[in-house]
Amino acid sequence: MPQLKTLGLFIVTALAEILGCYLPWLWLRAGHSAWLLLPARLCLTLFAWLLSLHPADAGRVYAAYGGVYVSMAITMFSPRRA
Repeated sequence: MPQLKTLGLFIVTALAEILGCYLPWLWLRAGHSAWLLLPARLCLTLFAWLLSLHPADAGRVYAAYGGVYVSMAITMFSPRRA
């Protein structure tokens, strides 16, 4: 059960980082409102806090989290095929 909790924490952490980086991109490149920077900052703050909650050694945790992050980014932003 602890592995499932850790995986869930990885997923939430990855989502916070992805949104924290994607929202400023929307503002800069897609011409959306600068108000997107407020939730982006909140997401990145949440991301930093969530990293502090991981139970194991920081280096190994961040390496494992990186794999989850890349998987989620590919899943969320890959082109959809009809």
